[in-house]
Amino acid sequence: MNLTSILLILVSVSLSVCAQILLKQGMSNSNIQSSFEIGFLSGVTSIICNYYVLSGLFAYVASAGVWLGVLAKVEVSKAYPFVGLGFIGTMLSANWFLSEPITTTKLLGTLLIITGVFFVSR
Repeated sequence: MNLTSILLILVSVSLSVCAQILLKQGMSNSNIQSSFEIGFLSGVTSIICNYYVLSGLFAYVASAGVWLGVLAKVEVSKAYPFVGLGFIGTMLSANWFLSEPITTTKLLGTLLIITGVFFVSR
């Protein structure tokens, strides 16, 4: 696997992490939560009009587009383990941007993921 492929994988994973954080931020909006109490259509409208949700969906689409480029060049069995890095990035980003705690269990899981990505990428 060459450097360009690794960079594209990291871009795809990073976009996916951003998508998760943006979607969580958008869906945590009290307006969206209360709009579903009014009715389903009202809730869907609130989601569609939410900047964070729309940005998160865009980030997912961009991530998928980059990932398609990766799959055109790299064996899926070598590329896919890097997706596990998304768990790490999401945990760190959720802590940083959403103040979600990092527990000992999460840290141990992260170490296992890093170890697995290392071994599979060889």
